Amino acid sequence: MLVRAAIRRRAAHILAVLAVAAGSMLAVSQATPAAAATNQFKGVNWADTRDNYNPGWVIPDGLAASDSYSQVYSIANNYIKAFQSNLGANTVRLPINPPSVSQSWWGAYKGAIDAALSDGVKVILCAWTESSSVGTITNMSAWDNMWTTVVNQYGGNGNVYFEPLNEPYGYSASAWISIASGWLSKFSSVPRGRVIISGTGYDDNVTAVGASSALSGTLLALHIYGTWASYTTESAWVSDLDTRIGSYMSRTIVDEFGGPMTTGINYLANHNNGLYQSYFAAVTDTARSNNMGTVVWAGLKTGDSYSMEYHNGSGLGNNNSSAVTQVRWGWGY
Repeated sequence: MLVRAAIRRRAAHILAVLAVAAGSMLAVSQATPAAAATNQFKGVNWADTRDNYNPGWVIPDGLAASDSYSQVYSIANNYIKAFQSNLGANTVRLPINPPSVSQSWWGAYKGAIDAALSDGVKVILCAWTESSSVGTITNMSAWDNMWTTVVNQYGGNGNVYFEPLNEPYGYSASAWISIASGWLSKFSSVPRGRVIISGTGYDDNVTAVGASSALSGTLLALHIYGTWASYTTESAWVSDLDTRIGSYMSRTIVDEFGGPMTTGINYLANHNNGLYQSYFAAVTDTARSNNMGTVVWAGLKTGDSYSMEYHNGSGLGNNNSSAVTQVRWGWGY
């Protein structure tokens, strides 16, 4: 009996030690976050058919200036569900500018944001300048007021992300870092993990913003297009991408990339036998292998040959099935 009791006490002690050890391991695993990545963003740009560079209201394709909130919500809900079912997207990048937020359109336009959020989709709100020839903020007060309104409305929603300015090519790297860090200070209530800082130039290089301690903790936006070089091999494009991203892949989202969708290109063909095939493969393969998110230009933009979707009755259809397959591959599907 004494022996059995001793054995039971010994077993209980061992189990207690194991329980403590397991608890310690669990605590360590909970305290140590997984390696950072951005592949939770599987997105599309929903753009204004006139382009997002606009001196007036930005109105994404399919919406109208006369639409009410409920009309915008209904249309957006339909399109967002199509982006989800046709492409597997879980993110939409939407344009804003000061007129769109400070004037009456904002009351209706919020319907698009709210519809996306109700469908469980992440929303990236990005500010555009009034013209593609202006790479700077022309009215800082209006820009600040716009962001104050937007952050007050959506700052508390964890599925809304804020991109202070698209393609800040009019600024030097130091000037852009100063403006971006000023945004972070002004809107310090927004977690840095929900702020996407554009790369320098045409969002074409994130190494300067990535290295800035003033911008630590933020996500980074990179743009790259096949027209920016003439490589015809995937490896050449991968090298180009690596130079643009540097050591900041874990923070970078490629939130604009794309190619012709309406010209019959087979994006699943030989990836080393054509500019667009090799470029598209490089972006999607790099994204998949490095757990990076991507946001295609464009998800929907009638009149733009890069648009992945087209209006199909009351819904949307795919312009290029091979591109859909390749984009989904980049998203980890």
